Amino acid sequence: MEIIYLETIPDVDIYHDLRTSVGWATFSKEQSKKALMNSCHCVIAKDGNQTIAIGRAVGDGMYYTIVDVIVRPQYQGRKVGTEIINRLVDLINRDTVAGGRTSIQLIAAPGKEGFYVKQGFKVLPNENAGAALRKVIYT
Repeated sequence: MEIIYLETIPDVDIYHDLRTSVGWATFSKEQSKKALMNSCHCVIAKDGNQTIAIGRAVGDGMYYTIVDVIVRPQYQGRKVGTEIINRLVDLINRDTVAGGRTSIQLIAAPGKEGFYVKQGFKVLPNENAGAALRKVIYT
């Protein structure tokens, strides 16, 4: 079957199933639904009726973060993730006003940094930026 790509937000159950397929923890359904609905852009890949991958971007028009790039293990290595990243970057590029500048960042899953470097992302710190930092809040 041919893989198709759609600019749409999946339902929460599909999103949680994708996260589980790669061993990631899920969030509450309420939190996940809010997060998905607040996506600036979301691209899914389907093989027939099955959603096999997702990637989404959140942002404010100047800064975007690509999150939840998930490809079911049996589809990894088939350029599905590359296609999703390229589509997200294209959508963000279209959002950028003439003469503007947009910064796209992400946090790679351990061992996946090389995939993103191939897509044109630079590892931090580098000559233009310090280390990336993050804080996780648990309630």
